[in-house]
Amino acid sequence: MSISANPVLDVRDLDISYSHGDERSTVVHGVSFTVEPGEVVALVGESGSGKTSTAQAVIGLLAGNGRIERGSIHLNGEEISRWSARRLRSIRGAVVSLVPQDPGSSLNPVLTIGAQVREILEIHGRLDRREADRKVIELLTNVGLSEPELRARQYPHELSGGMKQRVLIAIAIALRPALIIADEPTSALDVTVQRRILDLIDDLRREYGTSVLLVTHDLGVAADRSDKIIVLQGGRIQEQGKTADVLASPQSAYTRKLLSDAPSLAAAKPRPPLKPGRPTALTVSNLVQDFTLPTGRNFRAVDGISFSVARGTTHAVVGESGSGKTTTIRSIAGFQKPTSGEIRIGDLDVASLRAEALRQFRRKVQLVYQNPWASLDPRQTVQAIVEEPMLNFDSLPRTEREARVRAIIERVGLPATVLSRLPHALSGGQRQRVAIARALVLEPEVVVLDEAVSALDVTVQAQILELLAELQRDLGLTYVFVSHDLAVVRQIADTVSVLHNGRQVDYGTVDEVFSSTSTAYTRELIEAIPGRKFPHAETSRQFIKAGPLS
Repeated sequence: MSISANPVLDVRDLDISYSHGDERSTVVHGVSFTVEPGEVVALVGESGSGKTSTAQAVIGLLAGNGRIERGSIHLNGEEISRWSARRLRSIRGAVVSLVPQDPGSSLNPVLTIGAQVREILEIHGRLDRREADRKVIELLTNVGLSEPELRARQYPHELSGGMKQRVLIAIAIALRPALIIADEPTSALDVTVQRRILDLIDDLRREYGTSVLLVTHDLGVAADRSDKIIVLQGGRIQEQGKTADVLASPQSAYTRKLLSDAPSLAAAKPRPPLKPGRPTALTVSNLVQDFTLPTGRNFRAVDGISFSVARGTTHAVVGESGSGKTTTIRSIAGFQKPTSGEIRIGDLDVASLRAEALRQFRRKVQLVYQNPWASLDPRQTVQAIVEEPMLNFDSLPRTEREARVRAIIERVGLPATVLSRLPHALSGGQRQRVAIARALVLEPEVVVLDEAVSALDVTVQAQILELLAELQRDLGLTYVFVSHDLAVVRQIADTVSVLHNGRQVDYGTVDEVFSSTSTAYTRELIEAIPGRKFPHAETSRQFIKAGPLS
């Protein structure tokens, strides 16, 4: 395929449909856009917007039940939308390549890293084995992997998520394609790793002149990294244009809604100052948690963490993978006994509780987990899911249990009609509301939210955060909010602990930590929040609040 003066990618009037049994439904409607040489174009939208289907159509990887109904896709001037699968394979990697979303499932677990990078070179017959081996090391070096010779001999399970994503980028750039499709390339990564991966893609784009089609739900990432933005909703383009123009002066109501809901672009919501003299709901003092590894070696996961949470407030525990967040909250919830230190919920010393006392304690602390698709029993109705905790703790008459379930379902903003449904019939946001209802039905003193909004689309995330704030105001709830997303923490928390390698490196009010931290690690986390490069953010926020355009 020859390179011409045409756009690298030119999509015109694209319709895509999927079959479901005997029926077909169109999910992409008349989508048109271009990507110029060396340009980064962001396809932005929520689940079901059609952004992934559009990207899959460009690279010829639509699911078996999907097909292009109408329109054209020109890659370097050639129309490829009607090409056979075999012909598309001939350009995949060489002219257009993909950096997929999940590094954990995108590499072959039984092949070494070197073999998987070498495979793309061998498929296209560019190099002999010795030259290919040399090129593999060069590529792993170029994507910033330490000890590339060692990495080439390792298997995927021996690498971190960020290292795996660098390997996938090495495969994507191996043949210097004209276009890289980056499909949510950092959504599964910690915020600092995300920034490094996006920096890497930027550096390689500048070095090789490659164009990038960036598929993302994160407007902050799009604001920082793209030249143009295309906003999709329901398979239709709501608006598109230069990134700075779209974000500074959005023309569609949907784009304004996305901007107002994006935590990384939204102004921090003012929270009332903490009133002195509030009773303390939770105190963690010098918490240490050791584990014995299969090798017999001792591993200290949490090392001397201390913080307190006033009743009716939100304390955030933030940090990257391996920082000790999950170990800390499992100790708070009584799922494991601390090696040393003290955890008190009100007047109760959690570590001292045994048997029935520990079981009864667990009604005081309830957890809401990250993934609403995995945390609810798929075989139970919503009624049974929310009612179950009462069966474990209370001997209430059936009519009273049903009344309490109906009341809490209404309280979390769901209609009573959901009670007879199974989880698969609910949206992600509805499922998370059910999970919150289940946690609140026992009227706990402390609710631990473990990455409870990270799996949700931005507008649904905003709705859940508003619901949590409303419930806290009305019911006096105390939250421990576990997150790797400082943009969300800035919106919801009163106080924050920053964990790094099991230690607490920062602690204080959110305002103190965000505005005057002296810790290099915390500064790095804050500086990695996407959307910080957008110079018109405050103007955009004021514009959004002004309401619909006439």
